[in-house]
Amino acid sequence: MKNITVIGAGTMGNGIAHVFAQSGFKVNLVDVAQTSLDKGLATIAGNLDRMIAKEKITAEDKATTLGNISTFLNVEEGAKEADLVVEAATENLDLKLKIFQQIDAAAPSHAVLATNTSSISITKIASVTNRPEQVIGMHFMNPVPMMKLVEIIRGYSTSDEVTAAIMDMSKKLDKIPVEVNDYPGFVANRILMPMINEAIYTLYEGVAGVEEIDQVMKLGMAHPMGPLQLADFIGLDVCLSILEVLYDGFKNPKYAPCPLLVNMVTAGKKGIKSGEGFYDYSASKKAEKLARQFAK
Repeated sequence: MKNITVIGAGTMGNGIAHVFAQSGFKVNLVDVAQTSLDKGLATIAGNLDRMIAKEKITAEDKATTLGNISTFLNVEEGAKEADLVVEAATENLDLKLKIFQQIDAAAPSHAVLATNTSSISITKIASVTNRPEQVIGMHFMNPVPMMKLVEIIRGYSTSDEVTAAIMDMSKKLDKIPVEVNDYPGFVANRILMPMINEAIYTLYEGVAGVEEIDQVMKLGMAHPMGPLQLADFIGLDVCLSILEVLYDGFKNPKYAPCPLLVNMVTAGKKGIKSGEGFYDYSASKKAEKLARQFAK
């Protein structure tokens, strides 16, 4: 696999494009909006500049990495020569199914189709393609250039050969792949999201305030970031979507999203991305600075 196509230039998509390009792969970054592509490339350039400042790479390495990335505004052109397509669009089932129908039609027959979904069934996504044995999950962690883990999720029909190839490729990205099976939330979010949801319930029921809850988890459990701050960092809308997938998938009330989370997302309070979540990012930017400290 030499030619990689990444669908979506947002936070996860540009991070995935970054690590592939820095590892020497040719990357086609695809998005429906030129502004998103421009912003994605600017983010990659900024992250590379920070790596130069820390003396982890050289200016020449930056130029080579950026030179490995081409941008496209449609899937047909961006995926026509791909060996691997990684979809990193919004965590929305209908959108992902539509995209997979497009990339299945556009990509060569040998290409592996991967999704960066954090919770949606790989088997369901694979069902709309003509190559379910070549569909797999590659769940990168945010921020992608820094976090080592990649959850490799096998759908019901994913072949052993494809799984082995993607595990090997992940290692070439200097990542640590962990193979898991296709059940709602996989491993990372099946464990993480109920903890975040319980932290929100703890706030909702008046047990303690936002900073107090986060302090207990940071100081008492050695978490680098408190669960409410982490929820802001992930995006409260994303947390809600994942919890809904867990609740729908298991029909177990322990996964039911806290009403406070539902109300905050309905009100547009989505965390860092909207300027306000459990913390206020619009004025002092204090919480955002804390989040960036975690990302260093």
